[in-house]
Amino acid sequence: METFIKEEEKYIKNKLEELGYKVKEVTLNVSSRPELGDYQYNGVMGLAKEYHKNPREIAEELVKTIKKDDRYKNIDLAGPGFINITFSDKQLIDFMNVLNNNIDINYKTDNPKSIFLDYGGANVAKALHVGHLRSANIGEALKRLATALGNKTMADTHLGDWGRPIGLVMTEIKHRFPELPYFDENYEGEYPKESPVTNDDLMEIYPLASIKAKEDEAYMEEAREITSKFQKYDRGLTALWNHIMTVSKADIKRIYDRLNVTFETWEGESDCYKYIPETIEYLEKEGFVEDSQGAKIISVSEPDDDHEVPPVLLIKSNGSASYESTDIAGLWERMHLFNPDEVWYLTDARQNLHFEQVFRAVYKTGIVPKSTNLEFIPFGTMNGKDGKPFKTRDGGVMSLENLLDMAKVECEKKILPNITGEEREKVANIVSIAVVKYADLLPYRLTDYVFDPVKFSDLQGKTGPYLLYSTIRIKSLLKKAQDEKIEYNEVKMISDPTQRNIMIGLLNINNVLINSYKSRSLNDICEYLYKITNIYNNFYYQNRILTEEDQNTRESWLTISKIVYDNNCKLLNILGIEIPERM
Repeated sequence: METFIKEEEKYIKNKLEELGYKVKEVTLNVSSRPELGDYQYNGVMGLAKEYHKNPREIAEELVKTIKKDDRYKNIDLAGPGFINITFSDKQLIDFMNVLNNNIDINYKTDNPKSIFLDYGGANVAKALHVGHLRSANIGEALKRLATALGNKTMADTHLGDWGRPIGLVMTEIKHRFPELPYFDENYEGEYPKESPVTNDDLMEIYPLASIKAKEDEAYMEEAREITSKFQKYDRGLTALWNHIMTVSKADIKRIYDRLNVTFETWEGESDCYKYIPETIEYLEKEGFVEDSQGAKIISVSEPDDDHEVPPVLLIKSNGSASYESTDIAGLWERMHLFNPDEVWYLTDARQNLHFEQVFRAVYKTGIVPKSTNLEFIPFGTMNGKDGKPFKTRDGGVMSLENLLDMAKVECEKKILPNITGEEREKVANIVSIAVVKYADLLPYRLTDYVFDPVKFSDLQGKTGPYLLYSTIRIKSLLKKAQDEKIEYNEVKMISDPTQRNIMIGLLNINNVLINSYKSRSLNDICEYLYKITNIYNNFYYQNRILTEEDQNTRESWLTISKIVYDNNCKLLNILGIEIPERM
C-alpha cells in the first residue's frame, strides 16, 4: 500500500491525465495557510506554461473534476491557480487506522540501495574529543534513517591507527620502558600477553609525545624511524601495536556505546594499507600513474574545472604511501568485498578537496564504476557560547566524555527526586545523550551551532528532554488505559480540531523522512518530532482522554495517542535516542 499522500498524488495525476494533461508527477505540499486547506497543489503553473493556457483555467477544470469525489471536505482555489485541499474525515480516519495497524507504511523508499558509510574517525591512543561528535552522531542517524527506509547499510569507523601518532606513542613508550622486548631486534621469544600500558597511560602519553616532537627534532626523527619500521611490519612493534589497539579500541567502543553509535566493521587505516601494493600495481599496469620529482601521482584535473584540483599524490618521493593512497586502497577493498551501490563519507568540511581528488581518481581509473555513488557529507562545527569551537575552561580541546558528563550533570538536576540509585544514574545517562544528540542534529548539517548544556537540557522547548518527557507521558496514558481495561482499537471519529491537526501532521511522515534522506541531514526529522509532539501536548492538555464519557471519542483519542507514541519511538530511534521508563 502507498502512503496516504502518494495515493492522493496518484489520484490527482490520473484526473489531470483524464483531462488531457500529461503529467510526469504530482506533488502535494503541506499548506502554508491551514485555514485554506490541509495540503496544496501548485503544479498547474507548470502545465499552463507547457500547454499555453491560463493556469486558472486548468485549475478550475481540475477542481470541477475532483469535487465530484467525496474524498475531500473542501477544495479552495486561490490566486492564479493554487489549489488548497481539505481531506474528508473519512479519508483521514481510514488512513489513521491503517497507521495504527502498521506504522511502517510510512517508512519506505521506492528504490532501496546498499550503502556503505564511513564515519567516526577515532584516532587510536588518543582521547575522543568534541570534534568527533558530529561525524559519529550524524553518521549513525543517517545509517538508521537509510535502514528504516529499506536500504541495506554497513558502517565502518575507519580508525586512525597507522600514521605518525602511533609512532609517537611507541617512541614515548620506548623512552619510558626501554627494557621492553618489543624494542629488542634480537628478541625471539613470545611477547607478553598483557599490555605494558593502560588507556589512562595512552591518554597521557600521546599529548606529551606530540609536544616533545615539536620541541625536539631528534625525538621527532626517532618517531619517524619507528613509524617507518612499524609500517614495514616489524615483529616487536607489531606486537606492541596490537596491545595499543586492544586497549584503545575498548575505550573508544565504550564511549561510542554511550552515544548509541554502532559500527558493523571496525577497520582502520592499517586495513586499507594492506591493499596499497595491489592497488598501485593495478594503477601502474593500466597506465594511470605519472612520475613527478620522484613521487607517483595521478592527474585528476578536467578541462572545464572552475577551480584548481591538484593531482593525487600516491607515493611520496621518500617511498611512503600518502593519505590519498589509503582512501583509494580503502575503496579498492570495499568495492571488492562489499560492492555497494553508494559509499558515504562523513567528516568536517575541510576534507572537501581531499575527497574530490580521491573520487575523481577512483572513477577515472575504474576502481569504482560510475554507477556507484560516492558522496562526501560534510558538516559544520559545534561551538561554545563564545561562538568558537567548544573548548575546556583552560582553552584546550574538550574530550567527548567530558562533554557528555557536563550534559549529564545538568540532566540529573531535573530528574524526579523519587528516582534514586542505579535507576537515577541510568536515566541521567539516557537523558544526557538525548540532550547532546538532539541539539547536534537539530540544525541543518552544514550549520555551525552553539551548544549550551543548560538550555538543551530544559524540559520545555525544542530539546531532547522535552521529547522524552512527552513520549513517556503518552506511554503512561496508554498504560493507565490498559490497567483500567479501557479498550481502544481504531479511530472512529474526529471530535476535536487539535485531534484533526495531529492526524494531518501524521500524513507527512514519509515526506519528512525522504527529505531528510535526500538532504543527508536530520533537521527535518528533529523539527517534525517537536512539531507533532507539541500539537499532541496541546491536545492532551485540552482534553480529559481517559475520563471522556463518549466511548467512540475516547477510543479515537487513545488510538491517536498510540499512533503518536509509536511514531515518536521510531523517529527517536532513528536519531539514536533511547527512551527511559520514567524521568
